Amino acid sequence: MRPNIGIVNALIRITLGFTLLAWATSKMGRRCHKGSPLFVALIGSMKVAEGITRFCPVMYAVEQQQDKMPADDFDLGPMNPS
Repeated sequence: MRPNIGIVNALIRITLGFTLLAWATSKMGRRCHKGSPLFVALIGSMKVAEGITRFCPVMYAVEQQQDKMPADDFDLGPMNPS
């Protein structure tokens, strides 16, 4: 697993993830029967993990798709609209 995000991006993800986790924890302490704070906690923990490992699975999937796409090598030449 090679890191595919930079240091600044990782620090932003860690900060945002801990912020989301703190918010979700405070909301779950008041009313734990609602589902949205649990979902936010899962997203926050995922962002913290991405920041610590510096690996984003979504970016990896996008990079893999871009590698599979054929390159635009054809030239249309000059396009004159008149």
